[in-house]
Amino acid sequence: MEHVRIAMVSIPRDEAKEIAKGVIELRLAACVNIIPKIESIYWWDNKIHNDEEALLIFKTTQLKVEALIGYVQENHPYDVPEIITLSLSEGLPEYLNWIIDEMGKESD
Repeated sequence: MEHVRIAMVSIPRDEAKEIAKGVIELRLAACVNIIPKIESIYWWDNKIHNDEEALLIFKTTQLKVEALIGYVQENHPYDVPEIITLSLSEGLPEYLNWIIDEMGKESD
């Protein structure tokens, strides 16, 4: 069985929906959750930044991860966007199978 993956991306709030829709339209993920309000504190360019962002959680498969990362990188406003992927080891089999099934379909 193909490996299901979760990808997480932080992004400025006003750009979250556009990136999520683009990923879904290209069938690079079966589902995207948008957590609309997170606060990120981090080092960048030798300064501490404190930004209000959204968090995108993508459900995809290993075969789509590379294309998903490429799409996000190309369309994200940050020079180095946070893109983290995780393998799933467990979950409701019917849900995991749904993700795999959706990822096997062609985009419209």
